[in-house]
Amino acid sequence: MSIGTFTTRLSLVRQEVAGLPAYDPGADPDEVARVSGISRVIKLSNNESPFGVSPAVAEAMRLRLAEGFSRYPDPTGKRLAEAIGRNLAVPVDHVVLGNGSENILELLCQAVLDPGDLVTTQAPGFSLHEIFPRMMGARVRKVPVTAEFGFDAPAWREALAEDPKLVFLANPCNPTGAMLSTVELEDVVAGTPETALLVLDEAYCEFARPDPAYPDGLAVLRGQDRPWIVLRTFSKAYGLAGIRVGYGVASDADLVQALNRVRTPYNVNQLAQEAAVAALDDHEHLADTVRRTRLEIGRVADRLRDAGFRVAPSSANFLFVDTGHSSDRVTRELHRAGIIVKAWREPGYETFIRASLSTPEENDVFVRCLTEIRAKGNP
Repeated sequence: MSIGTFTTRLSLVRQEVAGLPAYDPGADPDEVARVSGISRVIKLSNNESPFGVSPAVAEAMRLRLAEGFSRYPDPTGKRLAEAIGRNLAVPVDHVVLGNGSENILELLCQAVLDPGDLVTTQAPGFSLHEIFPRMMGARVRKVPVTAEFGFDAPAWREALAEDPKLVFLANPCNPTGAMLSTVELEDVVAGTPETALLVLDEAYCEFARPDPAYPDGLAVLRGQDRPWIVLRTFSKAYGLAGIRVGYGVASDADLVQALNRVRTPYNVNQLAQEAAVAALDDHEHLADTVRRTRLEIGRVADRLRDAGFRVAPSSANFLFVDTGHSSDRVTRELHRAGIIVKAWREPGYETFIRASLSTPEENDVFVRCLTEIRAKGNP
């Protein structure tokens, strides 16, 4: 293809899309294995669970595999939506399913945003809270955290007074792992215009729930006479990242119907639907995963702080670490040791990496290698 032909075809792409930053999923494990010469790469870049799925999920998947996949899945995901409704005591027509909760973020932007609309979110934050709104031609205002990674109430009040149409709030926050208290969440809810849609992204809520200070987002929002939606996922604590299933609980059925109009009819596959139903019922496996994760979060954070690193307090399954050097260069050094983390590149955080927690053995390798890189000086 000639350069001229490529330029002509690129001109067909909407300006908003052509200017979008690419989503960074982290390095390719096969490439890191090639570069490092290490066959078993330690992947800490995507906040996945190292503890696997529950036995009930494995059995549900086995049964589905035996039955085959020649039929389309239920387009409404009725059985899963009903299970979520029972689990959370919410009406089933207030539940929307997605190919991961990221899919629902996209649907929200497609259904709600017009070019020029204002979206308010956090900084540092999950990149899709910015990419999807910009895809629709919206403007994005980021509210920074405090110097200690906490919630900046005055900054949020100022930003919300600018009349956004959509508000993305993650609790716990990705990438810092910090959580909002009930009072802080209520402060955002009170300050959000009633004409705005408030999106509470709780992808990591299972890890934070054991903390009595962590608010029940649904309980805070249930009594609100305003549009809202709470997003959750089976990708993290439930260990189902590979089959992609998430859900949202909305303030009303009309909002769910609007999202259903813009989603693809079969956006959640049959295996994902059945695995998620099984996962919801295995409370013991979830509790064990959360317990083991929280133990490792505390242990690894303490070791990194003892080694001189600045580490954000985390209520999720990852750590946000200030390496003191360029995150890209530190990440490349870790690749040479067969370790993949996420380099953070938002302005003001270019020395930070985000690292998921894995098994104790792999976490120890990560701490040792990162400490050795720091000891060598500027990588």
